[in-house]
Amino acid sequence: MEGINKQEIIKEFQIHESDTGSTAVQIALLTARIRHLTEHLKNHPKDFHSRRGLMKMVGRRRKMLKYLMKKDPELYRQLLEKLELRK
Repeated sequence: MEGINKQEIIKEFQIHESDTGSTAVQIALLTARIRHLTEHLKNHPKDFHSRRGLMKMVGRRRKMLKYLMKKDPELYRQLLEKLELRK
């Protein structure tokens, strides 16, 4: 994916040194992919296959955010603020 640098995102959102798959990191990566795909769909409005993929990603991110809200409310609030998501 040309617009997304995974290593930078992982470095910014990791909880400890070797963390690459925590909930916060996964949500941040999904958010980057969602934003990238949203821009793609602005230029290609009839690309329904990509739109379906986008909807699946949004649903997966929503479930992860719900899980994080239950598990660690403080990290949840920080993550929403950092990613500029509204809730």
